[in-house]
Amino acid sequence: MAEQAQQNSALSAAVADVANGVALALDGEGDSYALSALLAQEDTVALAAVRVLGADVLAPYALRGDPARGSTDRQVVRRALAAYPPGADASDVSLWSYRGLVEASRAFLPETGADGVDGADGGGRDGEGGEPGAERPPEPRPGDAWVQTDPWPALAHRASQLAALSLPSLAPALAVGLAARTDDLARGFVRAVRRRDWLQAAGVGRWLVRAPDVPDSLGLAAGLVFVRRMSGSDPRVVLHTTAAQRFPGGGPW
Repeated sequence: MAEQAQQNSALSAAVADVANGVALALDGEGDSYALSALLAQEDTVALAAVRVLGADVLAPYALRGDPARGSTDRQVVRRALAAYPPGADASDVSLWSYRGLVEASRAFLPETGADGVDGADGGGRDGEGGEPGAERPPEPRPGDAWVQTDPWPALAHRASQLAALSLPSLAPALAVGLAARTDDLARGFVRAVRRRDWLQAAGVGRWLVRAPDVPDSLGLAAGLVFVRRMSGSDPRVVLHTTAAQRFPGGGPW
């Protein structure tokens, strides 16, 4: 019991450290960001933190890539994906999060072969455009029926858990489905604020800043500022609200 509590505490601390680093990099427009500099690369707890935060660990690269750092960070992400794959009974949220990290790695850290040609569509094995001996992680096919069928409280909960997938070019089908339920997401945002669930409110807010036809009466911009302040600068809330500022609009719909 005590050992489990220590592991959970260590993971929470690692998640907070990485989230802080990502948010600071986004504030600085992604300059000189390196995921590998934020964690001990061989530490299983650090790799678990990468899986918890998902695609957000590469969010600064969506602003400005750094080829000098990209190769090392790609290896870190692949180790995290290999260390913590979704199980056979994994939820759709877990599958979407895993797939989102795979997609983010390919979108924001494209591989290049020795000739400088993008190898993102290659096989990912030694000699096929990837790191020597590195195989591409699998891409699970998570279900998406819940986007249309979930009642709005459940929809907002799942959307907040997948806020990292609101980054540009990730999970376009999911983004389109959530955009069709903007009113329900807005209701979920208000509910989360009233319940003082700042992390959920911030996560839902990230989808809303990219959605069409958000009602002006929601006061989304001011609401996100309020959420960040009331959270006591919770690292994950700060990451979400910073990302909402850096990646507004421009959704695939």
